[in-house]
Amino acid sequence: MNTLAEKISDSELEVMKVLWEAEDALPVTSIRESLEQRKGWEATTIKTLISRLVGKGAIRQEKRKVYFYWPLISEKEYNAWATENLIRKLYKGSTKDLVAALVTSDGLTKEDIEELRTMFLEGTL
Repeated sequence: MNTLAEKISDSELEVMKVLWEAEDALPVTSIRESLEQRKGWEATTIKTLISRLVGKGAIRQEKRKVYFYWPLISEKEYNAWATENLIRKLYKGSTKDLVAALVTSDGLTKEDIEELRTMFLEGTL
């Protein structure tokens, strides 16, 4: 399990999402503009979140003319941790119980179920 992922708060995750979407290093102004639009957050809040992520080792900071940032944990790594954590917390570690809950709660359409069935049978899942 990625212990770095578990240290990322929900607010910090919003900063990570901006960086993952960019797929390249971003200047602080781009991060700030994106989060001001998405969340209505103040610049000081955003700078605090960035500083925390740098301190945790989740993002890297490089001084050029201005500071640039990029993630040190991938979205795929974070999502894998979050999924494992969800299954462990809510379904006592049983992936089968998670899938059963999705199927019985109308969380999946018939088309979704058929697509998953095909993926299981073809071994692409």
